[in-house]
Amino acid sequence: MTKCNVCFRHCDIKEGGTGFCGARILADGKVVPQSYGRITALALDPIEKKPLNRFHPGTRILSVGSYGCNLRCPFCQNNEISWSDRALKLKDSSEVITPEELSKLALRYKPKGNIGVAFTYNEPLIAYEFVRDTAKLVHANGMLNVLVTNGTFELGILEELSPYIDAMNIDLKCFNEGNYSNVLGGDLNMVKDFIIRAVQICHVELTTLIVPGLNDSEEEMRMICGFISSLKDLSGNMIGDQIPLHISRFFPRFHMTDRDATSVSDIRHLCSVAREYLRFVYEGNCR
Repeated sequence: MTKCNVCFRHCDIKEGGTGFCGARILADGKVVPQSYGRITALALDPIEKKPLNRFHPGTRILSVGSYGCNLRCPFCQNNEISWSDRALKLKDSSEVITPEELSKLALRYKPKGNIGVAFTYNEPLIAYEFVRDTAKLVHANGMLNVLVTNGTFELGILEELSPYIDAMNIDLKCFNEGNYSNVLGGDLNMVKDFIIRAVQICHVELTTLIVPGLNDSEEEMRMICGFISSLKDLSGNMIGDQIPLHISRFFPRFHMTDRDATSVSDIRHLCSVAREYLRFVYEGNCR
């Protein structure tokens, strides 16, 4: 048995076995990403779809995803390509692309408005080695790297990637430790620490999906925004009110079909609350 030290779970993995994420495997006594280069989704997306509204707006970015996730959100939007039974079976048949091939593909799409590569769709830090190796080559080609993550990872992983990541969107799913742990299977304190460091490294935007009965109270939104507004840059300057927050509607799906979609009026009210703290607040999925 060997311990995986990538995320908060610190899985003990036996030889030939995988961790909770379904993507990291113990091979010859070393924990490695079995999902390295195995692609389940590839698309040229508007940058605003990540969502990033204040990072090269109006451009496109080559978005790539694999399989595996260290959380189990009952409302997961991407479970079919992330950690469903079908997705995990793709590990034997999904397309394999090398960092060299992906970086060249990004360059090929530059005339179509592409600015680089976004690691997204599933949880990309499960295979942070692929992110690192690809992002180095993307930078060498003069292009940019975006990371879309749930942020429940050890800071050492973030530090290893920091020279190569230009922007992140990080999920801040709620601000209740019990819900983070019991409902989502995550770790709120680790996400907070990740965000605190990330804003010192690159451009960061945050996303909170508002789920009725889980995180839709005005009180919780004030706690979320209070935390964001307290964030500082590397020099200790207060920058929190400049960090964009995307407040998005929930729609019933996956294991959470026991409640209605978040109302547009509730999203707009919570956005008005957030604007008491933050300059850049965006309504998500309201059209």
